Amino acid sequence: MENQPPSQRPGNEREWKLIEKLLGQAQDEHRKSRRWGIFFKVLTFVYLFALLIIMLPGKTGQSMTVAEDHVAIVEVSGVIAPDQEASADLITTGLTRAFEAENSKAVVLKINSPGGSPVQSNQVYNTIKRLREKHPEKKVYAAITDVGASGAYYIASAADEIYADPASIVGSIGVIMAGFGLQEAADKLGVERRVLTAGENKALMDPFSPVKPEDRAHMQLMLDEIHQQFITAVKKGRGDRLKSEAHPEVFSGLFWTGERALSLGLVDGLMSPGDVAREVVGEEEIINYSASRSPLEEFVRRFGVSIGEGIAGQLQLDAVVPSIR
Repeated sequence: MENQPPSQRPGNEREWKLIEKLLGQAQDEHRKSRRWGIFFKVLTFVYLFALLIIMLPGKTGQSMTVAEDHVAIVEVSGVIAPDQEASADLITTGLTRAFEAENSKAVVLKINSPGGSPVQSNQVYNTIKRLREKHPEKKVYAAITDVGASGAYYIASAADEIYADPASIVGSIGVIMAGFGLQEAADKLGVERRVLTAGENKALMDPFSPVKPEDRAHMQLMLDEIHQQFITAVKKGRGDRLKSEAHPEVFSGLFWTGERALSLGLVDGLMSPGDVAREVVGEEEIINYSASRSPLEEFVRRFGVSIGEGIAGQLQLDAVVPSIR
């Protein structure tokens, strides 16, 4: 036994078998690990692909083939502004889908908004007029729920008929631009305001400076022009139904209940959106064609806005803009 080569000794043979066994087990574990790795990679890819599909912009009603006749609903909900759900881009996308849907018999604007940007409101107003001319066989009805004021009423006035609840808030045909005068507060706190401009009117309406009479006159002229554009659009949309001759306060910025708005000619009847579809249009089937941002778009928008606001704050680029609400 003493003269046997090391590789032939009984102890060494057992050790080699043990090593071979361990190496075999390690190789098996490596194969299993690779298989599980491939499985989880595929699973992750499928998950991300499904998430991407979910995050695509809403397709409600888009290119939808509906066999039954139906009423197309487009919502105007919240503040009307470029970065909101009630932006002109989203509303006009929904309206275009609704008008182009083959079996939609009419379009109902479901409105619950206090108003907002005059530019955005006018863009939607013009879109409704254009689509009505392109699809004369389809009527547009505005149905106000809680609030249909200012810019929201601007949009509603483009419809063939307007309906509201007796307790809805309707009207507010006016323009507002608000801000603060902080010059006295700055003086009391010992804050020195440093403003450098290129252009003698660039610091117009600076909150830390007194308002000059000529600046006030300029801003009032601009507000009056926007107000007149609003009035013209409402008169054009409502026509003889509007009782503005007997009630000039209609254009004063006041607002009323739906019941009072009916007597002023601001609305044509007192009905809910569902009642308009069933009783006025005569269709039970309702399909929502409203467009919305995808979660990914909303995240990017909010992220971008937060960065933009930070930059604007550092560069003092904030501005006061008119609003019809």
